Amino acid sequence: MPAARPPESRPAVPAGVSMRDLLASCVAADAVSRPPRAPEPPRQAPGPAREQPRAA
Repeated sequence: MPAARPPESRPAVPAGVSMRDLLASCVAADAVSRPPRAPEPPRQAPGPAREQPRAA
């Protein structure tokens, strides 16, 4: 009669990571993997209103 096999053991479960931490790490990885934005052009103060030409 063959020797009885020991029950298969499952590998130890590594320490869990919360979904919040996982999502935060994905957002951080996305942020550092993109090139920096181009600087925005300076905003100009609104001047006097121009009169629009009227169509005939």
